[in-house]
Amino acid sequence: MQPYTHGTWIVKPGNEQDFINAWTELAKWTKANAAGAGTGSLLRDLEQANRFSSFGPWESLEAIAAWRQLPKFQELVGKMRGLLESFEPRTLELVAEGLTG
Repeated sequence: MQPYTHGTWIVKPGNEQDFINAWTELAKWTKANAAGAGTGSLLRDLEQANRFSSFGPWESLEAIAAWRQLPKFQELVGKMRGLLESFEPRTLELVAEGLTG
């Protein structure tokens, strides 16, 4: 099983760049400090500029759980919450991939 984390972030209007900066800080810290983390990605909705989705692969469910328990993770996400209207985190598993090209 290939686990992924996924988040849907609704940012308070006017805070989009601050959110992007904060998410990037979290992603860089995660890559450097969380065992089992793959490369995370952040996408912006073209129809609703304050809606973002993030996702990234992980080695295991245990690695995700350990990451979410780290005090620095909780601190960084806590700082982001002031920029948000809502946040929906999810843990998903890869069940199919399509090839393009």
